[in-house]
Amino acid sequence: MTTSTLGTVLVTGGASGLGAAVARAVAQEGGRPLVLDRQVPDPTVVEVPEGDRALADLADPRAAEAAVRALVAGAGGVDAVVTCAGTDACGRFDEIEATDWERVIHVNLIGTAAVVRAALPSLLERGGRVVTVASTLGLRVLSDATAYCASKFGVIGFSRALAVETQGRLGVTTLVPGGMQTAFFDGRPDQYRPGPDAKLNRPEDVAATVLFALRQPPGCEVRELVVTPSVEGSWP
Repeated sequence: MTTSTLGTVLVTGGASGLGAAVARAVAQEGGRPLVLDRQVPDPTVVEVPEGDRALADLADPRAAEAAVRALVAGAGGVDAVVTCAGTDACGRFDEIEATDWERVIHVNLIGTAAVVRAALPSLLERGGRVVTVASTLGLRVLSDATAYCASKFGVIGFSRALAVETQGRLGVTTLVPGGMQTAFFDGRPDQYRPGPDAKLNRPEDVAATVLFALRQPPGCEVRELVVTPSVEGSWP
């Protein structure tokens, strides 16, 4: 990948939230977004041709891998992967159903690894880049967030190890965002939702930092990038 073009960028969770913002930003900058999500993107949110999108649940890593391979093959290769898909299950550890807790690990951590694994041959061939999306809660902890914290700590560990393992062949950036104005908090009990006065980042602004990481010249990498609202309560 060169600094003049983003090339083909596969985005997980690209139908909404940060993923949709990244897909839009890639398209606006002349790149080609490929979208993997559980739902078909609303064309009023992000417009992606049918052949450039696929449906898959990252809780099923083998299905996710197959969907990624199909997208990559159909596009003739991929230059970057951005793993925006994520989920949560709030509550005390002894009160959350085991299946709900484990789904967070499957989607956020194992799903991230599965997507990167499937795209890796093409990425290495092209000297591409990966941007994994962790969280400020991958560096610090809160009560009632054991599943989310465990998954995002895992994403950071996976990304750091991948960067060492593939250094000189693959660019790896770990994005560590704070709270954003997305549907991520919808449907939660009030105690787990940002208050009415909460200051959250626009996903479009966070997406701009993803493009910054993707546009680094060969041999230069942004290893980790913390992006929060200026009054973020979970950082530092």
